[in-house]
Amino acid sequence: MTAQPAHTPGAFDHRMAAPATDEAFLAAALPFLAEGLAAPDEPPPVAIAAPAKLDLLRDALGGDAKEVGLVPHTDWYTGSAANAVARAAGHLAAHAGPGGRIHLLMEPVWNGRAGRSPRESAEWIRYEALANLLFAPTATTALCVYDTRIAGSVLVAAARRAHPDTGVYEDPVRLAAELDAVPLPPPPADARRLTGEPGPDTVRVWAAGRGLGAADAELFAAAVTEAASLGRVTGALLWGEAPGCVCELTLADRVDDPLAGFVPPPGPGPEPGQGLWFARQVCAYVDLRDAQGGGTSVRLQYE
Repeated sequence: MTAQPAHTPGAFDHRMAAPATDEAFLAAALPFLAEGLAAPDEPPPVAIAAPAKLDLLRDALGGDAKEVGLVPHTDWYTGSAANAVARAAGHLAAHAGPGGRIHLLMEPVWNGRAGRSPRESAEWIRYEALANLLFAPTATTALCVYDTRIAGSVLVAAARRAHPDTGVYEDPVRLAAELDAVPLPPPPADARRLTGEPGPDTVRVWAAGRGLGAADAELFAAAVTEAASLGRVTGALLWGEAPGCVCELTLADRVDDPLAGFVPPPGPGPEPGQGLWFARQVCAYVDLRDAQGGGTSVRLQYE
């Protein structure tokens, strides 16, 4: 699939390319970057990709390579999907043109030492879907690259559903809800049960006792406290061992906003006082599910 240049001015333009060869990658990437270089009121385009692909771009661009930002994707994608939201939002605020105008070629990291688990992959597809809402007010143009030699057919098929230019695009709220409907593993029988909202000292001492270092235990406790600001907490469970410490809060009311905790707050971050945004930045996973008997369960996993 190649980049599709036509889009509505002033609207987030979210494209996808699924190359199977280096030649197919260049066939999608070079016109996209040329489009960005020629776009008025825009800073130079940026390509965030695997180092080998950046080398391909340098060779193909020749003298124009100095006009394009080339960023190894391991320097950009350094954590969870929520961290990627923060990185993108920060980059737009600092470097984009009027209304968020910039061309970004983006290749997520799929081939780490052990690859991404199905759990991680589902979280990234959810982020891809919600990006259509998160960045809708911007005039940013993004081309997401899914190398089929690395990402695999199942992941590529799922990613197509999150990109408007693919022909199989689905409503992002519905797609996110579908991913959220997948049941989470049940808490273990020996999970520590608390009544009401757990205090930060309780969580911090428990996490330290499960092997988290002092600084990590403090961060995890702060994340739980920020997540609790969503509503009245009726109970909590704690389980796991470092680094995978888990806290599940039960809220009295439903949380129906699919973007809860994904909309960047003003100012620097993460820092306490930012609610679920802080929790998503600190924890590897934050899952919201309908709780039995009504309300919402919020599960936070530190790593």
